[in-house]
Amino acid sequence: MTPRISVVIPTYNRAELLRRTLDSLTDQTLPPDHYEVIVSDDGSDDHTADIVTTYQDRLRLHYHHQPDLGRRVAHARNAGARLATAPVLAFLDCGTLAGPDFTRAHADAHTGHPTLNLGYVHGYRPWDPTPGLAEAITTRTPKQVHQDFQDHPGFRDIRHEPLAAVDFHPDRLAFPWLFAWGMNLSLRATDLHAVGGFDERFVTWGTEDIELGYRLHRHGLATHFDLTAWAVEPPHDRDTGEMLASAKRTMRQFLDKTHEPGVELVWASLERDDPLIAEAEHRTLTTWTEQARDLDVRAEIDRHTADAGGPVCVIGCGADIPDTLPDGSVLIDFDAELLAKADGAHARHHAIGLQIPLPDNAVERVVVTSRLDGMWRMWGDVITAEATRIGREVPRTVPQRYT
Repeated sequence: MTPRISVVIPTYNRAELLRRTLDSLTDQTLPPDHYEVIVSDDGSDDHTADIVTTYQDRLRLHYHHQPDLGRRVAHARNAGARLATAPVLAFLDCGTLAGPDFTRAHADAHTGHPTLNLGYVHGYRPWDPTPGLAEAITTRTPKQVHQDFQDHPGFRDIRHEPLAAVDFHPDRLAFPWLFAWGMNLSLRATDLHAVGGFDERFVTWGTEDIELGYRLHRHGLATHFDLTAWAVEPPHDRDTGEMLASAKRTMRQFLDKTHEPGVELVWASLERDDPLIAEAEHRTLTTWTEQARDLDVRAEIDRHTADAGGPVCVIGCGADIPDTLPDGSVLIDFDAELLAKADGAHARHHAIGLQIPLPDNAVERVVVTSRLDGMWRMWGDVITAEATRIGREVPRTVPQRYT
């Protein structure tokens, strides 16, 4: 029979961690013939293949091995998805232990409307490991560990607090995709293929999963956070400093690919080591966008560009652009509607101005208008630094800022 769900596990030189993950998948409440497991190996040279062989008689199991050409977890996940025969795909990281209802809960989540189903991950706290969890997991099943640790605050998923604030309904947030972590999620195979799968250009740690979540969100999928499709992430050695640095690099890669104000806010918040502030900053931006809708900055632009002597970049341009703006100028605004109405054949970018897709010294001058006042308290230093980077000269008179 065709399985209800395919579980794809990417791995690389983690044979013993893989053993634990496969063990957890042999103890499911969903009947064994209702799910299959695909181990997608990103070029391991340890005994991963031998571990897989030992589970062939206990799991409906397939094994894919690709050459070791560097970290290609996105490629491995896509390759595993192509081998899948079920209509639903679940992605589970190597070393993450599935709870007994993992396959059933993920399969059941896709009987209605198209959904990106995010499973709870107990113990995933790289910067604050759960005391005693590493030892407990060596002698107890995931179910037993869950029973023993479920009331321990340190056993909570690191995403618990922001999601609990919205009763675990991510779609009440501006950025539900920010919580789409590949260690435990599921979706229909047709939805994954419709958006092109994981972006295989992400080849260092982080962001390839939330970037997929972003595209699925734009594709129209609801985002559901599933407390029953839980898993446990045992602590293991991690270079958390390099993880954070890599996440910042890949988030910039995401921004360069997508460039729009929401992603810009998430990127800038991560640069400050706190991506969750992006949610509050999005509320600020939404409110300010409405307040600034009728703010006319034509006179500001005219005053600061009349003697520019070459192309300028206007951050917070609005819709009314002076005819005297030099050829080759660039318009930037966070209000997509006003930006679309802006006069002239100038290049334009829908952005706040926290990161501007222009090279260093690209223009003669940068004008930051009072349309940025509502964002200035939090981001004025970032906007100023970007203005200085891309413009050989910034305006000598800066409009009075929001205080």
